[in-house]
Amino acid sequence: MIDLNAIHIFLTVAQHSSFSEAGRKLNLSQPAVSQTIHNLERQFGVDLFVRKGHSVHLTEAGQLLQGMGQELLTNANRLEEMMNSIQGNVVGEMTVGCSTTSGKYLLPGLIARFRRRFPQLRINVLVSSRDSVIKKLMSGDFPLGVSSKVIEHSELEYQEFYTDHVILIAPANHHWARFRHIYPDDLLEEPIILREEVAGTREVLIEGLRQHDIQPDMLNVAMTLGNAEAIEMAVEEGLGIAFVSRLAASRGLELGRVVEVEVEGMPLQRKLYMVRNRRFPPTRAQGEFWAFIKTEPLKELECQA
Repeated sequence: MIDLNAIHIFLTVAQHSSFSEAGRKLNLSQPAVSQTIHNLERQFGVDLFVRKGHSVHLTEAGQLLQGMGQELLTNANRLEEMMNSIQGNVVGEMTVGCSTTSGKYLLPGLIARFRRRFPQLRINVLVSSRDSVIKKLMSGDFPLGVSSKVIEHSELEYQEFYTDHVILIAPANHHWARFRHIYPDDLLEEPIILREEVAGTREVLIEGLRQHDIQPDMLNVAMTLGNAEAIEMAVEEGLGIAFVSRLAASRGLELGRVVEVEVEGMPLQRKLYMVRNRRFPPTRAQGEFWAFIKTEPLKELECQA
C-alpha cells in the first residue's frame, strides 16, 4: 500500500533537491525525511535520488514517481473533496496560481469574501511566473490561475474578472508633481525604472509607447527590477519614474510618498483573467470559486488595495 504522506515528503525533497530543506518546510527532522525516502526506495526496489554532497537529484525512477506521485496526491485531494461535497460541504484545500502583481493584491480580498461562505475551505495562493502558471495549469498542478495574457490553447478556459490600470508614478518631490500631467515625449528626459521583459505591465507600457513612436531603446533606463513593490520603493527613494499597477502603487500614493502623473493620450490598462483547464473536472470548491469570481464585484476591493 502506498503511503500518501511518504509521497508528499518525497515530492517536497524533489522540489527543493535537499533532505534538510524539505525537513524545514515540513517541520520534520532530516533523519525522519531520510528514513521515509529510504523506506520508499526499499518498497519500490529502486533508487529515487542520487546523493551529491548536501543536495540530491532525481533518478529516472524518481522522475517517474514525481509525475505520478503529484497526480496521485491531486486525485486523493479531489476524492476527499468530492466525498465531502456529497454531504453538502465545501471543505478541503485548493491552490490558485498567480503571475501578476495585481492578482496578488486582488486575490486575498476575494478569498476572504469567499471563505465567509465556506469557512472550512483552505485556499493557497502561489506566486510564480506566467509561463510557470500556465505550465502547472496544463499539468493539473494548479486547478486555477490568474494571468494578464490569454495563451491560446484548446484546453484552457478564461474568465475576465478585472481591469488593471497601469499608471506613471514619480517621487513626491519631483518637478512633475506640481502639475501631474506630461506628454509622452517628456518620458525620454527622465531616468525610468522598468519591470523585467516578460512582465505584463512592461508589455502594456511598451505597446503604449510604440503608439507614440517611442521605442524601448529611446528610454533612459535607470534599472530593471523584478517586482512592482521594489519599483515603487525605488521611486519613493528618487531613483527614477516608473509605470506600475495602480494597486501596487496604492500604499505610496496614500502616504504621499509618490504621485500619479497623467501621460497625455496614453491610458494604459490590461485585463486580468481567471484560468482553468477543461481537461480536469473541477471539484465542488473549484466550481464554486469559479462561479464566485464571475459574479463578485471588485470596485470595493480596488479601493481597499
